[in-house]
Amino acid sequence: MAKVLEMPKLSPTMEEGQISAWHRKEGDSVVVDDLLADVETDKATMEYRSFDKGTILKILVPAGSVVKLGQPVAILGAAGEDVSGLVPSQGGAQPVERGAAPEAAAAAEVPAAATLAVTAPLPAPGGRVRASPYVRKLARERGLSLAGVAGSGPNGRIVARDLDRLPAQAPAAAPAPAIAPPSPADLEAPEVRPLSMMRKAIARRLTESKQTVPHFYLTIDVDADALHHLREQINADLAAAHDGAEKAPKVSFNDLIIKACAIALRRVPECNAQFTPDAILVHRRVDISVAVAVAEGLLTPVLRDADEKSVLAISAEVRDLAARAKAKKLKPEEMANGTFSISNLGMFGIDAFAAVINPPEGAILAVGQVRREPVVKGESVVPGRRLAMTLSCDHRVVDGAVGAKFLEALRHILEHPTQILLG
Repeated sequence: MAKVLEMPKLSPTMEEGQISAWHRKEGDSVVVDDLLADVETDKATMEYRSFDKGTILKILVPAGSVVKLGQPVAILGAAGEDVSGLVPSQGGAQPVERGAAPEAAAAAEVPAAATLAVTAPLPAPGGRVRASPYVRKLARERGLSLAGVAGSGPNGRIVARDLDRLPAQAPAAAPAPAIAPPSPADLEAPEVRPLSMMRKAIARRLTESKQTVPHFYLTIDVDADALHHLREQINADLAAAHDGAEKAPKVSFNDLIIKACAIALRRVPECNAQFTPDAILVHRRVDISVAVAVAEGLLTPVLRDADEKSVLAISAEVRDLAARAKAKKLKPEEMANGTFSISNLGMFGIDAFAAVINPPEGAILAVGQVRREPVVKGESVVPGRRLAMTLSCDHRVVDGAVGAKFLEALRHILEHPTQILLG
């Protein structure tokens, strides 16, 4: 007997998915666990596998469609079986293919009020000249009239090159009248980039965070000289241990900061907590979410038990998580249930910033770059290195004094970084 296959829940936070590719076509036989399709969720690209055996009699939604949970996507049954009564009426799925024409993408993803920007402009009312303010300005400066000029730009728009073939005229004695602002129909259409599942999830979660979590921010500036020298020594020793090989493992500032944070969270566990309506949960585990920039936004894979791992182990695991995040190969459970987050933009040349809390975690640490600048030591001004970090706190969980105590512990560890190796 034929069976309708529906869009399954492939991640804990999934509400809809985009079928990025079908791996089976109508008429193909499948067995249990055969790969049917790739589905892009709010977290990653997941595999949709068959739970039954049979023949794919009908594919109900094409690749590129955005499908709600529980919506029919295909019909499975015996070869030759009549399924006309099971085929649902059209509607529901939104086909938005990668690289689709702007008009098609806009129709699927952009509100009706915005579709004027991606459709052909309407004829200019009242015979009004179609030209940009820049072209109008050039015409005035050259003493040219644009009346009746057939432009060579899109939809007959007059462009700068059209002015070169017009005969010069004597400039008007009176000042030119004020130019009316262009109407929406005259504005150049924007590039339309349909929202990916990941970008929709980012928008939803960050809006929720800023609207429901009372943020406050604490910033410190750390003396990073000792941390720099420790990193240089570790990497020199690693290179020597591998006979100077180019592929010898290396430790980054981020690896050292993750370990330092894990130690500080052990010392100040009140920052390793989350808010619930009935209680504050202070976690006994230190699972640090590490922000990773990917092509479509941001993912936060979780480094489990960071306080129990060596710097080298942290370095290797973070690189593996980041590589799989960029390849969309992370499992949903590898991006859930962190207890504290770190976001580092130092590699992009950012000195300092404040990050948005990743609910339900109670805090996130924003890390800038290690800066070379003059510093005062004793009575002298000498070259030094500084590192700015900002802690964003959920005020329902972390009070100002608690956040300050955590940052004090973190500063002490970073300025005496042998504790990172001993912790």
